[in-house]
Amino acid sequence: MLIYPEERIALFIDGANLYATARALDMEIDYKSLREHFSQKGRLVRAFYYTAILEDQEYSPLRPLIDWLDYNGFTLVTKPVKEFTDENGRRKIKGNMDIEIAVDMLNISENLDHVILFSGDGDFRRLLEAVQRRGVRATVVSSNKTQPSMIADELRRQADQFVDLIDLKDMIGRPASGRPENDPWDSEFGED
Repeated sequence: MLIYPEERIALFIDGANLYATARALDMEIDYKSLREHFSQKGRLVRAFYYTAILEDQEYSPLRPLIDWLDYNGFTLVTKPVKEFTDENGRRKIKGNMDIEIAVDMLNISENLDHVILFSGDGDFRRLLEAVQRRGVRATVVSSNKTQPSMIADELRRQADQFVDLIDLKDMIGRPASGRPENDPWDSEFGED
């Protein structure tokens, strides 16, 4: 990944999307290593982490991660998930963070040289185009080594550079531990 040492960079991590990509690659993210890796590459201005959370539960499996990130230099952006019943009567939950990512990226882009988006969601293509018009380079981290591919073709084409998450495994990954049965991301978080 090409990042110049003098570049002011910010990370924008779509939590649900990154989790799904890492899981499809059978890897876990070591967020301490991730932050250190990018701090050494350039001048890390901010590391945003976006996730929707279940607020009505007494305990959420995501809470330890959210608390750790919050105490260790990440800017947490959260909102409660929305529950609904689909046309087949199944309970679904939705927690799309696209607007929050777009607003934050546009707001901070005037103070950056390079944005790094951890998501493969094609909805972000126009966002990258907008920050690129402001002179900001854009890197997307996702994967096309999964079946199906986790990166939307239009997003990959828009990015100044694309980095496959599996290529960062030695720097920001850790061995996959057994996943809990009540995996917080197994619900349909994130997408409309």
